[in-house]
Amino acid sequence: MAEVRDPGDHGTRRDQRIQWGLVLTFLWLGTAVLYVATQMGWSGFLRQPLGDMGDFLDGAFAPLAFLWLVLGLFLQQRELMENNRAIQRQYEIMQRTAEHAEVQARAVSANELHARQDTLMEVTRMVTHQLEVIASLLYFSSQGSVGSGVVSDEEMDDLYARLGLGESSLFSRRLLLLRFQQDQESDARDLFYGTEIRRQHCEDFIRSFERLLASAKDCDPDGMIVDALCGSAQGRLYRIMTEFRGA
Repeated sequence: MAEVRDPGDHGTRRDQRIQWGLVLTFLWLGTAVLYVATQMGWSGFLRQPLGDMGDFLDGAFAPLAFLWLVLGLFLQQRELMENNRAIQRQYEIMQRTAEHAEVQARAVSANELHARQDTLMEVTRMVTHQLEVIASLLYFSSQGSVGSGVVSDEEMDDLYARLGLGESSLFSRRLLLLRFQQDQESDARDLFYGTEIRRQHCEDFIRSFERLLASAKDCDPDGMIVDALCGSAQGRLYRIMTEFRGA
């Protein structure tokens, strides 16, 4: 068990040193007075030359001066030790306060990051739906009645109904399949940029997806959300569009 020290111990020891110093001082002065009274007499002492009297007093009080010098050094050393302990305690308190503040700052930062990520998830759902609508327009422009006519209006209605039921990457997957079914690069490029309408749809898709990526990077220190977006059907379609745009 750790020793419990009374805060008044240091003051008691200091008072004892002063008391012993006073006792020794009075004993020494009493001895000097007794010596003068018995050996010289006060009349003989007072008739001495000033130089001899000064030497006597110097020799008499030099031990007292040395005694109080030593006591002063001990008292000063004790005060310095107490000040050092107080400074050390203040430093430990400040260090614990700084550590606590750092923990709180990390917790606040983590909560803020989680809140931003939750908001991003909601935004991602809305933007993903928007991207799929753009992809449906591109698909209709190339495969619907205004394009090649491969897909009838009734089939398009069914596809839109499935999109409304939650198939969030329906048209993106179909466009990816059409791209890889094209043997010629020129035919694949025409699928996305063959007309001004298709070009506009691709530009809208690219701009919306890049804005979503920029928002994800701001609150995704590990890059997991960005990787998931790039690996999705919309992300793969985005890469194909950007490749053909520069061709």
